[in-house]
Parts: sequence; C-alpha cells; structure tokens
Amino acid sequence: MPSQQNEPPWLKLVRYSLVAFYLVAGTAHIAFPAPFLAITPAWVPNPKLIIFATGLCELAGAIGLLTQRFRRAAGIALAVYAACVLPANIKHALDSLSATNVSDAAWVYHVIRLSVQPLIIWWALLASGIFHSDDG
Repeated sequence: MPSQQNEPPWLKLVRYSLVAFYLVAGTAHIAFPAPFLAITPAWVPNPKLIIFATGLCELAGAIGLLTQRFRRAAGIALAVYAACVLPANIKHALDSLSATNVSDAAWVYHVIRLSVQPLIIWWALLASGIFHSDDG
C-alpha cells in the first residue's frame, strides 16, 4: 500500500470526503436515532442497539480511514457496511413510495438514494487505497 506522501491529491480528497460523510452519519445515528429506527426492517433484532452500533461503526470507520495502519480494513468494512444497510434503504423507499399522494420529489430522492448505494461502496473501497499503487 502506498504511503500518504505518494498518494495523488484526488485520492486524499476522496478519503477526506468519505471521512466527513461517515462522521456526520455516525453522529446522526447516535444523536438522532428516530429516523433510522423508522426505516429499520422488522426482522432486525434490537433495532435501538443496532442503530447505536451502526453509528459507532461509522465513526470507527471514518477514524480508521485517517490512519495508515487501519485504512485498508476501514475502507473494506465501510464498503461491507454500505452493502448491509441496503435493505433499510429499500424498506424506506418501499414504505415512502407505497403511500398515497407520493410527491415527485420523493420518487427522485429514493431513485437517487438507491442508485448511489453502489457508488458509496466503491467510494469506500477507493478511499481505502486498495485500487492505488505506487506504480500508478
């Protein structure tokens, strides 16, 4: 894995953007769990604990991305995490879009949100540095 000195500036920007994203998301999960509880599928056991734990995982992943030692593991873990929360995002979309009088804005939001999930997974892997080598 390359050292930070050999990284291109765009890769640092990708990483720091993802760090900011997950610091905000993790803080939100812990400080304001109600919206996340509302979209948690019924089959998830102990949703309050799970939402709290996911917030901690997001914070830990963000911090891990900042360290050379844990960057790769943190990026991979955040990618797996982003894949694991997809059922909650699908439930949120189905619940919202099955209501009566759904706005166009709701449709746009959910289409974008679900479309972006694979990009978040890729973003986490990219931020981990696993696609970058010193050879270019």
